[in-house]
Amino acid sequence: MYLRNFLLIFLTVFISSLAVAQRDFTSDADRDFEDQKYSIAIDKYKKAYSKTKDRDEKNRIRFQMAECYRLMNETRRAEVYYKSLYRTDYFKKEPIVLLNYAEMLKSNQSYDEAMPIYEQYIKLRPNDPRGPDGLKSCKLQKDWYENPTGHILTNIRDLNSREDDFAPCYASDNYNDLIITSNREGSTGKDADEWTGKNFTDLFYSRKDRKGEWSTPDLLETEGKINTPTNEGIATMNSSFTTLYFTRCGNEKNSNSGCHIYMSKKTGRNYGEPEIVPLGGDSTSAIGHPTLTEDEKMIIFASDFPNGYGSKDLWYATRKSKSEEFGLPKNLGPVINTTGDELFPFLRSDSVLYFASNGHIGMGLLDIFVSTYSNGTWGVPENLQYPINSNADDYGIIFNKNEEEEGFFTSGRKMLGVERARGGDDIYHFVIPPLEFTLSGVVKDDRTLQFLEDAEVRMVGSDGSSIVTQTNSIGRYEFTKEQFQPRTTYELTISKENYFSTTGSETTVGVEKSKDFVLDFVLKPIPKKPIVLPEILYDLAKWDLKPQYQDSLQGLITTLDDNPRMVVELASHTDARDTDERNDILSQKRAQSVVDYLILRGIDPDRLVAKGYGERVPRELTKDYYLNGKLVLDSGQVMSEDFIAKLESNDIKELAHQLNRRTEFSVLRNDFVPKVKLDTVVTPVAAKIDIVVNPEAEEQSVPLLKDAEGRFGVKCEINGYPLNMYIDNRLREPVISLENALNLLRDGAISKNDFAGDPEEILANSTIQDGAVFLVEEVKVEKNYITMIEVTVNHKVERGFYVDEATFSLIGKYRIDEENMKMIFE
Repeated sequence: MYLRNFLLIFLTVFISSLAVAQRDFTSDADRDFEDQKYSIAIDKYKKAYSKTKDRDEKNRIRFQMAECYRLMNETRRAEVYYKSLYRTDYFKKEPIVLLNYAEMLKSNQSYDEAMPIYEQYIKLRPNDPRGPDGLKSCKLQKDWYENPTGHILTNIRDLNSREDDFAPCYASDNYNDLIITSNREGSTGKDADEWTGKNFTDLFYSRKDRKGEWSTPDLLETEGKINTPTNEGIATMNSSFTTLYFTRCGNEKNSNSGCHIYMSKKTGRNYGEPEIVPLGGDSTSAIGHPTLTEDEKMIIFASDFPNGYGSKDLWYATRKSKSEEFGLPKNLGPVINTTGDELFPFLRSDSVLYFASNGHIGMGLLDIFVSTYSNGTWGVPENLQYPINSNADDYGIIFNKNEEEEGFFTSGRKMLGVERARGGDDIYHFVIPPLEFTLSGVVKDDRTLQFLEDAEVRMVGSDGSSIVTQTNSIGRYEFTKEQFQPRTTYELTISKENYFSTTGSETTVGVEKSKDFVLDFVLKPIPKKPIVLPEILYDLAKWDLKPQYQDSLQGLITTLDDNPRMVVELASHTDARDTDERNDILSQKRAQSVVDYLILRGIDPDRLVAKGYGERVPRELTKDYYLNGKLVLDSGQVMSEDFIAKLESNDIKELAHQLNRRTEFSVLRNDFVPKVKLDTVVTPVAAKIDIVVNPEAEEQSVPLLKDAEGRFGVKCEINGYPLNMYIDNRLREPVISLENALNLLRDGAISKNDFAGDPEEILANSTIQDGAVFLVEEVKVEKNYITMIEVTVNHKVERGFYVDEATFSLIGKYRIDEENMKMIFE
């Protein structure tokens, strides 16, 4: 497609007959160039070039010839002439040579060669945005080509000819009729367009039959009302398809005759006498490319009116009713318009504007852009990218109102895939096919990696759907496009008898291209032997479930949630360092402490069985254990009392005893009928303190501390973090300095989730808000501790952790031996 500065229609000046022949070919060619008779000017420049001896004049003539080919959109020929000028350093005199040379290279897809030329132009003309924009567009090409949009394009060969066919518009409310612009054979008039050397353009008509095939376009009318011996084209119809608006350029002899918008009433298949649509300007103004709002009270068009932003801008005009004339045109502004050309506007739903531009960052010559009108302004235009846009001219897009994303546009590209274009500019159909998704995968045994047959796959969608399928003989499941819908999130549960269930999720939300999703699963067989819960360890003769070990139960909670029909036994074991009776009691309490916690977390108590085995089932190790980097216990060994007695050191013996103190779970059955599940978990609330009373507690002493103000204290651990704790009788609640609170936070002893209130506000600006309250799971002094206490951050406290007498006494009954600087717990 040749650039046409209104593409075949906006031929601003025509002189129908040549002036008296002159021997000065150069002056004659320059005059034709100014009159936009580029096809004629080229021949005269060639003659002038052969007769000129002056080197500077030869370079100027080559530049003019390059410009002719560029304006005729013969980019490869233009590239050759610009390249020759580049080699002679003519760009030092005319820097625009660099810009146009780079533009031709880009349009011919020579992006790597174009980029250094753009960079040279930027150095010479740093204030011209066309240089940086062109460079950026070259860098975008690769990404746009590698990540095309979902549009499917088809060259409508029945509509296209060997010439130029472009700018379609719909002509009926069933969208089966098109009016196109073409300079094909059969156009009205015998003369050739001196810009292009081709026929003048006319409006043609085509209709789609029941088979979906388009008829060969015929002249829209032959009476001379619409089509005349000059250029007509770039049409649109009003929303009721009763009025045709189109562009006509005059061709008066020996005078400048511009382009204007005309309107013609349609009655049946006939069109009335066209009338000019007054939009200002004068007889030489270039005005065309109309598009109107649904109510016909606003028109947007392209024009070269003065005081614009570029060569051709988009303008608009309004009126109060369809029977009135439009008011004074106004420019759409610099968000839409650039220093280049903005052409071929198309309004969609009155608030979405599509248009072509060679001034915004694009892929080649003219690209199609879209802008949305909101809150009184037009949004920044967005490039429609590949494949709608290409390295050639792309313009004149229209949409079928009855379909979401379907219509036509024009492109000057030479190829579409492996298919060659039929003529110069061709009309293409585009559609974004409906999004279609499928989901499939396989289910395997985690232990054997063999496919599992008859595994149940349940898919529940955010749209409320619930579908169940089963795996086939090769472990495969599938949900079809009818089942797996766009803009939906799905949760999947996979289950099979004698296996732990597992879950997964997939979503089509935000996915803009059809896709076949694949999601595989593995199911773990339910073991016959009990499973040791990780990191559930107990101190000697104690049964309480420590806060730091509660997280170790999260995996079991997840397993129980994923397997709602499962009933499990929680079995607890002790070491052998007490009587059988006492160990049976202790192990039962330990097992019950785990069950109680699971119930607190929402697990149905009827699914849980607590069983204490005392010391009767010593642990058989399933892995090696090391102490200080040395292997001390081998996998397969049984931690019996006799075995432990023979170990070489007390440290190894203590490790073996600790391994025996454990909690395990095993699956009893899979026939539980789930009840209504609690949606919320009851958690400890403000200021709740759990007092742990340990049986058989022995008197113990710890070193006594004393600060500068005479307050006594001891070393403690806050959630495992070492800190000095002092008793202050003046306090009513525990407080901590900002410095020490930040240390707890940074070292992971506490987290944002431990603070009462909005953590984003409390922990803003890398500090902690004065008066912030956080929950401490455990404060430990040697073997004594308290759990779940609230601590307040006090910015007035310079350093330290202070508690009131009432809180400290919860650790245990104590007395102070100041003489020996000891604190003794009874």
